[in-house]
Amino acid sequence: MKSAVENLNPTRVRLTVEVPFEELKSSLDAAYKKINQQVTVPGFRKGKVPARVIDQRFGRGAVLEEAVNDALPKLYQSAVEEGELNPLGQPEVDITELKDNELLAFTAEVDVRPEIEIPDYSGIEVTVDAVEVTDEDVDQAVEQLRERFASTSPVERAAAEGDVVKLDLEAKVDGEVLPDGVAKGIDYTIGSGELLEGIDDAVTGLEAGGTATFTSTLKGGSAAGQEAEVTVDVETVSARELPELDDDFAQLASQFDTIAELRDDSRKRLEQNKKYEQATEAQQKVLEELIELIEVPVPDKLLEDEINTRKHNLVNHQLGQMGMDLATYLQLQDKSEEDFDAELKEQAVKGIKTQFVLDELVSKEKLNVSQEELTEHLMRRAQSSGMSPDQFAQAVVEGGQVPMLVGEVARGKALALVVESVTVKDSNGEVVELDDEEEGAETVEAAETAETSGDTAEAPAAEQATEEKKEG
Repeated sequence: MKSAVENLNPTRVRLTVEVPFEELKSSLDAAYKKINQQVTVPGFRKGKVPARVIDQRFGRGAVLEEAVNDALPKLYQSAVEEGELNPLGQPEVDITELKDNELLAFTAEVDVRPEIEIPDYSGIEVTVDAVEVTDEDVDQAVEQLRERFASTSPVERAAAEGDVVKLDLEAKVDGEVLPDGVAKGIDYTIGSGELLEGIDDAVTGLEAGGTATFTSTLKGGSAAGQEAEVTVDVETVSARELPELDDDFAQLASQFDTIAELRDDSRKRLEQNKKYEQATEAQQKVLEELIELIEVPVPDKLLEDEINTRKHNLVNHQLGQMGMDLATYLQLQDKSEEDFDAELKEQAVKGIKTQFVLDELVSKEKLNVSQEELTEHLMRRAQSSGMSPDQFAQAVVEGGQVPMLVGEVARGKALALVVESVTVKDSNGEVVELDDEEEGAETVEAAETAETSGDTAEAPAAEQATEEKKEG
């Protein structure tokens, strides 16, 4: 077999392959055997029809077609390996010559990973928010904890902000009650903003047994995006009572004996959370700076497929679960379809470029992924998917997505190497030293986020596999 590679552009090649006919012998034998099992010829036992009879009865062309279909994938793969190519997606194959007992010739056009040169990135410098926890931050954290331990008691008065009301709701569109527009016995805290827009004004001032009607734009369900007339009945009104912020509360709400110890612990937790956020911000900014340094051509077909995959996942999985279509989503987001498509393309380009650059770093630095690193990453992904680790692992294996997970971890390690080599300062001008423990998991997540601002070229398949597993 002879093969040659022609570069059509930085991301697409044409393979020209010529195969002497003798190299098709095994595929021809397989073709005769397959046809033998499928046909019946009087005078011959099934599977024992001679080749010359098959040629006479069914035509040599049918045999050649079967043989070529069998041989092409193997011949293409051999040409890819000989040319040391990294193909992306399926090739477009064209048989240019087929001479019986002489020659098979074909061309295959396919997208390939572009050659990327990683420049010196040690000069990158980014600025992130400083880790600062104020007394007001601590007050807010303790107050949120206090809210969780609030008690309620029925009152015989008009409802006011902060009260908990038990409600029955009925929503109508064009005078018709919606199939999913009735809800009973809902507990709602006035002012929380957790229900329909306009409900706070409607129920404020009502006593138990009171009724009000208001209009609101529905954000989900069968009539998402439409304006509905909502009737609300107040069953009960209850006042919320917050516990005193004293040592007794500290002992009730935590393992600490005093409120001072509880506040100290809250401050430490807030500092840790802000360090986590700071590390994520640093990694995202470093990654953005790195991508800006490098010229990364994006294959047109890969970009088209990536955009379609992201759109499919949004419409059929995310919005589908919310009972919403794309038109309603765009209306709620106040976006035109053109704006949406432009955003989707921008995210897809960023994701593809990120993956190409980090994969090149993985190759250049010869980074490997240990079983322990893969297991830790799988556990995190399982947690975010809402599945058990065993369920998630099974879905990933069945979907053939293990290499995708390995790639995510490897790209995270590549990003970690870059972050270690650059300068990160906070908004106070101080150099930030990221903890190794924080950096490990975060860089994987930072790389994923950049790739998946809607999901990478590979990631949606994994998400879809786990979605299907949950639905199944």
